Amino acid sequence: MTTLRQRITRTLDARSRRGVTLGPYDVAVDRDLRTRMDDGVDLLSDLYRPVGADGSLPTIVVRGPYGRRGLLGGAARALAYEGLTVLFQSSRGTWGSQGVFTPQIDEQRDGIATMRWVRQQPWFTGHLATFGESYMGYTQWAVLGRMLREDPENAPEAAVLQITMPDFGAISWDNGALSLRNALGWSRMMDRMAKGGLAILGMMLPDPKLEKAFDVLPLSAGDSAVTGHPIHWYQDWVRHERLTDEYWTAQSHTASVPDVRIPILMVTGWYDIFLPWQLRNYAALVEAGNPPRLTVGPWGHTSPGKAAPAHNDTVAFLKETFTGAPSERVAPVRAFQTGAEQWHDLAVWPPTGAAAQEWQLHSPGGLSTDAAAPGITPYTYDPDHPTPAVGGPSLLPKTAPLDNAAHEKRTDVAVFRSEVLTAPLDVAGEPVAQIRIRSSAPSFDVFVRLTDVHPDGRSMTVCDGIRRVGSIGTVESDPEPDADGFRLVDVSLWPTFHRFAPGHRVGVQVSSGVHPRYARNPGTGEAAFEAASTLVAHQQIAHGPDASRIVLPVWDRKPEE
Repeated sequence: MTTLRQRITRTLDARSRRGVTLGPYDVAVDRDLRTRMDDGVDLLSDLYRPVGADGSLPTIVVRGPYGRRGLLGGAARALAYEGLTVLFQSSRGTWGSQGVFTPQIDEQRDGIATMRWVRQQPWFTGHLATFGESYMGYTQWAVLGRMLREDPENAPEAAVLQITMPDFGAISWDNGALSLRNALGWSRMMDRMAKGGLAILGMMLPDPKLEKAFDVLPLSAGDSAVTGHPIHWYQDWVRHERLTDEYWTAQSHTASVPDVRIPILMVTGWYDIFLPWQLRNYAALVEAGNPPRLTVGPWGHTSPGKAAPAHNDTVAFLKETFTGAPSERVAPVRAFQTGAEQWHDLAVWPPTGAAAQEWQLHSPGGLSTDAAAPGITPYTYDPDHPTPAVGGPSLLPKTAPLDNAAHEKRTDVAVFRSEVLTAPLDVAGEPVAQIRIRSSAPSFDVFVRLTDVHPDGRSMTVCDGIRRVGSIGTVESDPEPDADGFRLVDVSLWPTFHRFAPGHRVGVQVSSGVHPRYARNPGTGEAAFEAASTLVAHQQIAHGPDASRIVLPVWDRKPEE
């Protein structure tokens, strides 16, 4: 019999999860179950059980550091309403679980112990799957490859990996540049969660301390500037610029991705902070012979519009995988094409028919598929007055494309535009810029952004990317300078699926900063954690037949696609 509390909870869940039709089951919740880890530490979990379900659907394990109640608890209940038993566990050192929280470090051993424990419980339904997004996706990657390789009988039998990746080092130091807004902002958030009470409520308000801390040099002082004390993992992050350091390689699970040979659903968005790496993980699984089901929508990391389609995809995937229920899915990949504003059902990503097309950067300010004449475009980057970020993927709710028109008037941003297009141009894949550039500073960044220039003058972000040159973390991969000091710097941009409509122009920006999305480059080449002095960098972009260009993956769509 449905209780009053269950009816109220269901009503609130229906209101908070717009677009989701809640399943037929009532949900019973067992709070604060204890699971003993191999070293004697107890982790706490909440168990969501669908009342009266026949047990044909799997038990779902969700593990993460953000708490088990509130909106996250609502996501677990939404699965339980559908007949899925859900164990939601708090990571070591968070929300009542014992131990010390050190991001990523303990998730593999704790996750493996938990999977084995779940299979021994009386409420276990006989099948095991994992679910979760962001950090709660990383905790899945931490166990999947190793368990499927070494302990397949206890391993999960399916996984739902949303907006996530198996290696947080690669996003922390993105091509040598620290993702400052994410790294320091996330650390600030976790510090507040640990304090609880009013500190958590403060997360709903603007954070002027954090905004000021973004400007602090050296980077190692940023955490103390915003929280009043060092945060041990943030200190580790800023002290390990090299992704080849054992600190990062020990917590990376990218190498085990091909070992994951179970049904996989991936959900991500064109503006998500993990997008490039998640699509590379998808490609690795395809190459290994285990193509996942993939959905890519017009979403950022915390976009509210993602919740309903992600939930619906998850439920359909799990029911089809474990009960053979028919799915409405007509193709393995569903991808939203921006610009055209429509969904496409595809056999694979990138779609067949996408081929590289070179667009040369011309001086002054041109862009075309024709060969460029020799020339130079100069600009100056001052780290004491860094080129600001204009939108871009972040942990913030609003990451949709922004207008760059005002930004492109800055003297530290070089802008290149094509002629007006007479036919649609479809781009599907990962653009790569090759910028031949010379700098007066020992270390500098190359930031490239692709924009869609509308007839009314708006220059809307499509995608972008960054690469640092001359730093401790990049020295082994830096391109060599030629006799004139120019380096050909490859910059991989975020993947995109975009249509440039007739009457629009293709735009490209080149600059050397995007603060505070990425930490500004002081220019000295010193270790990032201790660099406090700055150098103004005078940059020169070279043009010519074999000089600066952007390579676009242009999609020649067939009528049947």
